[in-house]
Amino acid sequence: MISINNLSVSFGGFTLFDQVNFHINDKDRIGLVGRNGSGKTTLLKIIAGVLTPSSGNVQQPSDLNIGYLPQEMGYNKEVSVIDAAMEAFFHLKALEREITQINIQISSRNDYESDEYNKLIVGLNDLTERYSLFSSSNPVAESEKVLTGLGFKREEFSRKRSELSVGWNMRIELAKVLLRNPDILLLDEPTNHLDIESIKWLEEYLGSYRGALLLISHDRRFLDSITDRTVEIVLGNIHDYKVSYSKYKELRKERFEQQRAAFENQQRMIDKTEEFIERFRYKATKSNQVQSRIKQLEKLDRIEIEEDDNSALHLKFPPAPRSGQVAVTAKNLAMSYGQKKIFSGVDLVVERGEKIALLGKNGEGKTTFMRLLTRELTPVGGSITLGHNVSMGYYAQNQDELLDTEDTVFGTLDKVAVGDVRKNLRDILGAFLFRGEDVDKKVKVLSGGEKARLAMAKLILKPYNLLALDEPTNHMDITSKDILKRALQSYQGTLVLVSHDRDFLDGLADKVYEFKDGSVKEYLGGLTGFLERKNISSIEQLEQEPNQEGAQSKIAENTTQVKTEAAVSYQQQKEIEREAKRKKARIEKCEEEISALEERISEKEELLSVNDNNLSLPRILEEYAKLKEALDDKLQEWESLHG
Repeated sequence: MISINNLSVSFGGFTLFDQVNFHINDKDRIGLVGRNGSGKTTLLKIIAGVLTPSSGNVQQPSDLNIGYLPQEMGYNKEVSVIDAAMEAFFHLKALEREITQINIQISSRNDYESDEYNKLIVGLNDLTERYSLFSSSNPVAESEKVLTGLGFKREEFSRKRSELSVGWNMRIELAKVLLRNPDILLLDEPTNHLDIESIKWLEEYLGSYRGALLLISHDRRFLDSITDRTVEIVLGNIHDYKVSYSKYKELRKERFEQQRAAFENQQRMIDKTEEFIERFRYKATKSNQVQSRIKQLEKLDRIEIEEDDNSALHLKFPPAPRSGQVAVTAKNLAMSYGQKKIFSGVDLVVERGEKIALLGKNGEGKTTFMRLLTRELTPVGGSITLGHNVSMGYYAQNQDELLDTEDTVFGTLDKVAVGDVRKNLRDILGAFLFRGEDVDKKVKVLSGGEKARLAMAKLILKPYNLLALDEPTNHMDITSKDILKRALQSYQGTLVLVSHDRDFLDGLADKVYEFKDGSVKEYLGGLTGFLERKNISSIEQLEQEPNQEGAQSKIAENTTQVKTEAAVSYQQQKEIEREAKRKKARIEKCEEEISALEERISEKEELLSVNDNNLSLPRILEEYAKLKEALDDKLQEWESLHG
């Protein structure tokens, strides 16, 4: 169906692809993989016709219908959700116009035996067949079905796109691509902004999709569920595996080991040859042999070792300046978009040094809260304020879109860096995997993952004491997520974080705020404690809880019971909070007493080591024994408090 022939792509002397060849068949389900910046997105753009290669070509049927979902998108913000989805059927209107024009031509002719007339008849039949294929179902019903599957509620269909987050607008673009029912789908990280429920719906949809699929994703489970062929881009070349992602990882490891063995064998041969050349270069009797060896090396097709992707960003945030005890305060906070209520009556306090996770289904207001926190939005009620001496760094879902695409990687940081940090810009970029010629690349040629890393690099140029991060790991590979998590764990400032990634949140957040049904509820004890309190085992289950409509229906049937339970739950929550504070104070006091006892024991041990007849050894031994006993008691008390 599609043939990629001798494809090469170069940017300013840097070769991204070198004579790449592979074929996409009618029913292929391909996962396109490779490290960030290897060229995955560029290849999709070339196949979609968005970019032109430096050399080579892409051959495909002229009537091939391609559905392409990019990482970045432009759209009319004033269009409603349902009208935007219906744009997928604009091609039907174009077909109708073509059919009408041909019918007009046919009706005005009487040369029934001519070739021209016959061509019109054949063309009309083809267009009519295509129109029949695409218009076999109700466009409005199909649009509503796909939008609902991707998480939209019916009352949201009339909302303007300007009221929606980047993630929800991406879902609309995905809906448009799916509704076109193309011959091949080119999807660039389609799950980045989807919750678990929507991902499962998409898996089922693609499972029954009859066309070809070329997919970029960092989600291993999604790749294994959807694809059965894996194409890897590495060092400008293509390696094609006719297996799913997990099996590909095994085969890749075997290939890497074989390649390293061949590389080492060749290096030994090269070393011996070069040693011979140097040894006999100036001996006339060996000149022919030396020249022969030199030509041999010149003609040698040298094996280029593919370094395993162990590189990752080594990230350390600057020391956070001390702020006041309270970092963020929200009082009776309320937000809505027109008639659409997001949340109301929100009261919360985030203290200095706390690491907070905002959880809940998409659309419950997490990103809206972040935008209120950063003053991008103004609340319709109540207030949200920052504490004394709080300086905030914000990483938005669309942070990469805020970069100047015409600037270079180095220039992006150079424009905002001040003071001594300017001397270390190349080191900072190196920590974020921008090395050598990478720093001179323009932002517009970077992949989504590279732009995300560059945006994060900008964030650490200033020593913020409050970080507000909205889905920071969306474009990061697994290794980079782990490195970022460790950096945030050691960060001394305050953290407010939105993420769907349990592995990333677990052990990072020490408090959870759940956004649900127009309200916000606080849970102490981090992610694990939150899941235990909810009696669920994963964020996936949280996101699959009944939607707001179902919850409201159930409440209407059991109003009295729910109110009673809510009151009890509130009292229990407050009692848990008070007990947690009391326990924390007892632990701190116990630790102070342990420290004091250890210091006194150390003093006694120093006296016992001194040979001084004026000291009463029995008395010192007695005091030493009492101190040791007291220390043992305190250590037991400390252990029981942590039990």
